[in-house]
Amino acid sequence: MLDLLTGFVGELRAAGIPVSLTEHLDAAEALRHVPVEDREALKYTLGASLVKSSSHWRAYETAFEIYFSLRGPAYRIDDAQDGPGQLDTDDTGQMQGQGHQRGQGRGRGSGGGEGMTPEELADLLYKALLGANSSMVAAVARQAVSRYAGMEAGRPVGGTYYLYRTLRNLDLDGVLERLMAESRASTRSAAEDPGGGDPGGGDGGDPTVTLTSLEERLLRDEFQARIDQLKAEIENEIRRRLVADRGSEALAKSLRKPLPEDIDVMHATRDELVALRKALVPLSRKLAVRLARKRRHGRKGPLDFRSTVRHSLSTGGVPVDPKFRYPRPSKPEIVVIADISGSVASFARFTLHLVHAISSQFSKVRSFVFIDGIDEVSRFFERVDDPSEAVHRINTEADVIWVDGHSDYGHAFTVFWERWGEEITPRSSVLLLGDARNNYHASQAWVVKELQARARHVYWLNPEPRAYWDSGDSIVGEYAVHCDDVVECRTLRQLERFVGELA
Repeated sequence: MLDLLTGFVGELRAAGIPVSLTEHLDAAEALRHVPVEDREALKYTLGASLVKSSSHWRAYETAFEIYFSLRGPAYRIDDAQDGPGQLDTDDTGQMQGQGHQRGQGRGRGSGGGEGMTPEELADLLYKALLGANSSMVAAVARQAVSRYAGMEAGRPVGGTYYLYRTLRNLDLDGVLERLMAESRASTRSAAEDPGGGDPGGGDGGDPTVTLTSLEERLLRDEFQARIDQLKAEIENEIRRRLVADRGSEALAKSLRKPLPEDIDVMHATRDELVALRKALVPLSRKLAVRLARKRRHGRKGPLDFRSTVRHSLSTGGVPVDPKFRYPRPSKPEIVVIADISGSVASFARFTLHLVHAISSQFSKVRSFVFIDGIDEVSRFFERVDDPSEAVHRINTEADVIWVDGHSDYGHAFTVFWERWGEEITPRSSVLLLGDARNNYHASQAWVVKELQARARHVYWLNPEPRAYWDSGDSIVGEYAVHCDDVVECRTLRQLERFVGELA
């Protein structure tokens, strides 16, 4: 168990979840106080010791399900067709899963699932979902994986492929409609015979009674929840067999879930973008506190001779406690010039959101966005509590189209210099955001050179991998020679690190 826990903690660290040695020891101690056979208790006990942020829970849960998966010969893929998928039927016709649920061996009774036809399995699935029989659902899931997943030992295929094959053959959309039709028919039957067959029990009822829209919606939600439970059981069964075939470490590496702060903003899915937006608020608060603390507890300045002598009087003139002049760093002025075209738009919006969320740590923040035209959007952030509202207005109201709406860095920078160049001062730090893919237009790199001459610093944040720079129509190299630094910035973690060093 300790070896298993060590491998589990190593996977959490590899996924980006910070786990200290002390927390590792706490988790090992916690194992002494929970029953190991209770996986839910074990899961949440270890989570209390090892996880410090709710945004890390998804990655933790995935790693836990792999390292603490149910194990044993019943999950060998090469023996799957006649092993874990067996179903037995008791005297009342109810299906029961044999094997790992109660720690029993593989029973091979006459009611085994290996002899079932696809139609019989579909009928059993329907009955399990209709009756909300969780043990029957789990048994059907095991049999469905054995029959439909087509798992092969040693084959380097992800669990998603096996899950797709299994669900495709089960036709769960059709099952859901069948369940709804059965509920409607039951409602009509009850309306026609409200007395339940008793001659004196009613007057015939109303055969036209149907489910109301609310009742139908609630029923559909209930059946969908049962189907989601079935999907989870199928996914767990596939994962167990993959662990038995490949081992925990190899499978964890292929199924590792990135943390929200490590998601590539340019290639994030819709769900990942939602997670990124949720992570921005606590990130901006943490960053603001860090910057304020950094400014308040800055490094010691030069020796304060007069103060040192004055304090040495209490020690007989011996300067035991030297005194220093603490620097009072001025807050920088930030000017953000962001490309919001195409795929880099998401990165620009997240950066604008973060910079304005911590604007109190800077003396002034001015924002400009461009495609082939350029517009100042600082006004959208004025008197706005939530920067995401301002970012939304930028998408619809900013005047950033000059000709055809294709990126033209040269024209946008030239217009910026003509209209606002005089306002750049030695206190300004200029942040240029974009991939520098200029659609083969003139670069006008002289503008960046002039900005560097006027400003305190000029930084370029590029959301593309460094290997892609200066390939195709990317001309980031022409601008880089006039910047203090060009930073690869594809994730919130990289963005946080950079912004944290600005002040």
